[in-house]
Amino acid sequence: MFVCSICKTESRPAAATTEIETFFADYLSGKETPYTGRNHRIRVRDIAKEQARVWEAWKRANLNFDEETLIATRPIEEGNAGKWHLPESLEPNAIMNYYWGSKGDKPDGGYSLFLYLHGSGPPDQEWSNGLRFAQTFDDAPSIYFVPQIPNMGSWYRWYQRSKQFAWERLLRLAMLGGEVDPNRIYFFGISEGGYGSQRLASFYADYLAGAGPMAAGEPLKNAPVENCRNTAFSLLTGANDTGFGRNVLTEYTREAFGRLAAQYPGSFIHHIELIPGRGHGIDYTTMTPWLKQHVRNPYPKHVSWENFEMDGRYRKGFHNLAVGQRSNDDTSSRTYYELIIDGNDISLTVDLVKYETTEWLPFGGVERGIEMKFSRSRTPAMKGKVTIYLCPELIDLNKRITVTVNGKRAFSGRVRPELRHIVNSCATFFDPARLYPAAIEVDLETL
Repeated sequence: MFVCSICKTESRPAAATTEIETFFADYLSGKETPYTGRNHRIRVRDIAKEQARVWEAWKRANLNFDEETLIATRPIEEGNAGKWHLPESLEPNAIMNYYWGSKGDKPDGGYSLFLYLHGSGPPDQEWSNGLRFAQTFDDAPSIYFVPQIPNMGSWYRWYQRSKQFAWERLLRLAMLGGEVDPNRIYFFGISEGGYGSQRLASFYADYLAGAGPMAAGEPLKNAPVENCRNTAFSLLTGANDTGFGRNVLTEYTREAFGRLAAQYPGSFIHHIELIPGRGHGIDYTTMTPWLKQHVRNPYPKHVSWENFEMDGRYRKGFHNLAVGQRSNDDTSSRTYYELIIDGNDISLTVDLVKYETTEWLPFGGVERGIEMKFSRSRTPAMKGKVTIYLCPELIDLNKRITVTVNGKRAFSGRVRPELRHIVNSCATFFDPARLYPAAIEVDLETL
């Protein structure tokens, strides 16, 4: 037992660690309430030590958690296959088969991880093609997760809730084991897998170094471009690929990225191309070499996030923002956050976003079949709660911080690092780079 010189209270590291591990075990089991247990303030110079202690507690909780984990890693050419039973509550009778294997020797920082999503052809053939691509694409040293879609049917997609469960498990487990570099994770896919990877790129952009849909093209309401700030993005589609308006939607995506890249130089890295003379089949081999050039910055100081629902689910957080209460009441609008950190000055904009469809593609005999283009309106949000997580990579925690929200001063003063913030951010993001020791909580109704 020792006395903490900051908070002047007795602290018991071993007891606190056990309590944190128990909290993590409950969290993994579905009890997603904030950590409010044993707490103490932390010296700035001790942040790294406390982060390491919390991460070790997280790893032990995961090790003891009863779940289907990743199979042992072997070379990808061996066709090492496993399976996950997805929760019945999300999708009945859903078994996700997957290949998991490596190429080349593991770098000191870990392999680059590629999640490859296949197209909508016969599942066995598509899955086999994925294994072949994983072996032949020029991206070693790397490690691949190649899933087979669990079921088939009309409007059955890679982005739905049961599959979200799988992607979040993959991210969580991959970051635990030391085999994967957390800053080199990439999602990509072809055709139906291209649609899926474009939506997932926007939904999970804060985890990704890059994303690469091919032979696809989502309406941008389904994959807001703003979310891919700080994430390299490539979309390759045949110029003659007219099915479902893929070539037109790819062009709209290129225009949107180009507009934002010009407005914010260096923030929207992209390579979007309509391949001349090609239809639905294109050269897929150029994607992963392009993606692998890019590394995630886990501490961007300019974050844009349109918190859109995907199959009825919202993200709980994004980059260093965590949502306590969304500003939108239902899916007729969305909450948009824009965070700028300049020195120790923080500016947060929280808006309500509404979409209006301005262009439709006739489909299936219906004049208004596929939504193609939109106009958006934003109005300042009047309610909602959001936590801004902070760390030494983002801010000088030894100095005064000011926070302005929608033009109003929301906070001014010093922020003290606390154990509870490291614990709660670990549970929210399960990311070794995002164990935030400090936080400022904002309630828009009180501004």
